[in-house]
Amino acid sequence: MSQLGRREAVVVFLAFAFAYFFAAVLRAITATLSPVLTQEFNLDAGALGLLAGGYFLGFALIQLPLGTWLDRHGPRKVIVRFVALAVAGCVAFAIATSFGWLLAARVLCGVGVSACLMAPLTGFRRWFNPGLQLRTNSWMLMTGSFGMVASTLPVQWLLPQVGWRPLFWGLAVLMALSMALIAWRVPGWSQEDSSGRSGGSYAPVWRHRYFWQMAPIGFFSYGGMIAVQSLWAGPWMSRVGGYSPEAAAQGLFTINLSMLVTFWCWGMVNPWLQRRGIVTDRLIAWGLPLSFVALGSLVVAGPSAGAATLAFFCTASTFVALAQPAVGMVFPASLAGRALSAYNLVIFLGVFVVQWGIGLLVDAFRAAGWAEVSAFRAAFGIFLATSVLSYAWFLWSRSHNRQASP
Repeated sequence: MSQLGRREAVVVFLAFAFAYFFAAVLRAITATLSPVLTQEFNLDAGALGLLAGGYFLGFALIQLPLGTWLDRHGPRKVIVRFVALAVAGCVAFAIATSFGWLLAARVLCGVGVSACLMAPLTGFRRWFNPGLQLRTNSWMLMTGSFGMVASTLPVQWLLPQVGWRPLFWGLAVLMALSMALIAWRVPGWSQEDSSGRSGGSYAPVWRHRYFWQMAPIGFFSYGGMIAVQSLWAGPWMSRVGGYSPEAAAQGLFTINLSMLVTFWCWGMVNPWLQRRGIVTDRLIAWGLPLSFVALGSLVVAGPSAGAATLAFFCTASTFVALAQPAVGMVFPASLAGRALSAYNLVIFLGVFVVQWGIGLLVDAFRAAGWAEVSAFRAAFGIFLATSVLSYAWFLWSRSHNRQASP
């Protein structure tokens, strides 16, 4: 099954998953807290998008050195040090008194959790066979969906009881606990595992045609899906669909629960698909257009489109999530950390750009005299156009790069 025994592999997966769960809570919690933060700090749509996107900006800024460090020092040593920064970011967010302070804390949280998916995927690339890599990747994303579910109704229920600041104190404690668990249970990198002798160059990654085939859909479709799931689904439901804060939280719960089930299903079927030669490229080519249908329906329906349409969009977009392990497996194991981190950089730059960009577009259309509903529909329509163009690039590149596909 892997270079680790079955029991050890399960324990390692669970240790990483514990940390990634809380990283996902941090990622998505601003969608649930957006009404409270908007009122307390007087945020417009652009500021709210920047605040939520700050997490992804911090995440993206560290990806390139992170990949080199993962290849050289191994997942355990790197993730423990990074999660310590996330603990500090949670504490800073809990005591913030201004928008600038909130934003800086949010960026620090993004830097701190930047290894919470890349570290396990780098380890899985060396410890697990290809079919198991696809399964554990999907189940890590399922764990992230658990975290995003926890950031919706549970957070909404806790807010009147404890307030949003103690929530971040609690997250700081739980992230610190995840550090201890990883340090205790995850194996270290052996000398032969270390790729330090091969240097830390990203040149083989940047030169690879398959990487650039997958980059635009990673940026717009994958990054855009995360941008909607972790922020704009909430404002769409409340400001376009007229949902109450409680109903919007219930809608986010539905969306994230749908994502959880979808990633669980991917984890179950991916080894079967891999054994039968049904490759990632073909699945993306067949399935990703469903997300365009969902997004188009959202734009056309406007106020009558709510949680169900958004859940359809997010779940249909999971076809492109298969690209991440596929990119990692195209490269040798000694390049896994750099390849995965480079692609993650693309994804999270996309999250930042789409998340902030939608907010800027909404504010710009409002300033031009458009009604709020029309401004949201136009902004999402532009997002749809960029996603379709990135898919067209994927199809064109695929026809030229078949020999490079996994």
